[in-house]
Amino acid sequence: MSDHEYGGSDDLSLPKATVQKIVSEILPASSGVSFSKEARDLLIECCVEFITLVSSEANEISEKEAKKTIACDHITKALETLGFGDYIPAVLEAAAQHKETQKVREKRSNKFEDSGMTLEQLAALQEEQFKAAAERHA
Repeated sequence: MSDHEYGGSDDLSLPKATVQKIVSEILPASSGVSFSKEARDLLIECCVEFITLVSSEANEISEKEAKKTIACDHITKALETLGFGDYIPAVLEAAAQHKETQKVREKRSNKFEDSGMTLEQLAALQEEQFKAAAERHA
């Protein structure tokens, strides 16, 4: 199956550095096993193909349910349909971890709300700090 079957593009890829980092964590230097650039590039192509396959199947499932947004449930159904049911527990665990990460990020973004200052006060404080920085560097 190629990207063209799904209306994809040959430009689809994953960041090489990120993939290399993941591989390096799995195959530490102390193991004595190296991973060639060609192998990394092939792995990236396989990952893109897998993502395309799963997302296409999930899209079909969501369309059958008359949904306009692909949900986690659609991904797990797609994995099951495609014969990748063994991956579902790991996918659900990753989804739960992502939810927790998002909660932490949301809490961080509320620090301005928790400051007790109005937007006008925050803007005035920011302007003062800009002026002070400009004076220091003038």
